[in-house]
Amino acid sequence: MVEQFKESSDSEQFRSRSKLYKKAVLKLASAEKFSFIEDILEHQKQYKEISTEVFAVRLITLYGKAGMFECAHKLFDEMPKLNCERTFSSFNALLSACVNSKKFDKIAGFFQELPASLGIVPDVVSHNIIVHAFCEMGYLNSALSVLDEMEKTCLEPDSITFNTLLYAFYQKGSYADGEKIWDSMEKKNVARNVRTYNAKLGGLVSDCRLSEAVELIDEMKTCGIKPDVITLNFVMKGFCKAGNLEDAKRWYGEFAKNELPPIRATYTINNPISC
Repeated sequence: MVEQFKESSDSEQFRSRSKLYKKAVLKLASAEKFSFIEDILEHQKQYKEISTEVFAVRLITLYGKAGMFECAHKLFDEMPKLNCERTFSSFNALLSACVNSKKFDKIAGFFQELPASLGIVPDVVSHNIIVHAFCEMGYLNSALSVLDEMEKTCLEPDSITFNTLLYAFYQKGSYADGEKIWDSMEKKNVARNVRTYNAKLGGLVSDCRLSEAVELIDEMKTCGIKPDVITLNFVMKGFCKAGNLEDAKRWYGEFAKNELPPIRATYTINNPISC
């Protein structure tokens, strides 16, 4: 597979197909063939595209998805020698590689030190990655403080910023803090989407507030937001946990009504209903 991929890489058309790269790297990563991944990605440095940031970002991102942070960092450092400009795009790719590789201890240092040396200003995406990292580490107050930092630099948080925070606070059981973030999102005029509602729905279900969860789904529909598989899984799980299998079964019927295909987790939740 490795030699075939490297031979195929000689084709400019092949090199333009990022999905093929992602598929190959993820397949090798699942088999823990990390040396093979390094072999095919290092091979890409000989091609003219390596001087374009888009191509370098692709490789850094793939290293990150494979959990190979050291290789991602090495490539980022090599970009000037490869005549490839480093902007906030490659900076953000490096931060994402930190998160995907679980190198959370490095991300704060990069965020504080690299922008000045690169002559760039972190954008909303940069801050969203930092929020995600803090949430993954369980440092929710630090994640929340990023909103203040964004305000100081005149950056407006977006739905990704808020959704990341909402999921973290609601999942932790900090429902009251989650509600403050929910209200802040409205004050900032950031549009809510299905992920926003799912974050709150998960909090309500975890807190056994099923009637409020159902009301929230009604609110979603009123706002023109269609429930997705995650929405229905949450409410089904809540009713199953409460021992109300009839309502759980009724909500399972919503999959067909909403033309949604159940996922593996759905069938796991559905086991008690089928018995």
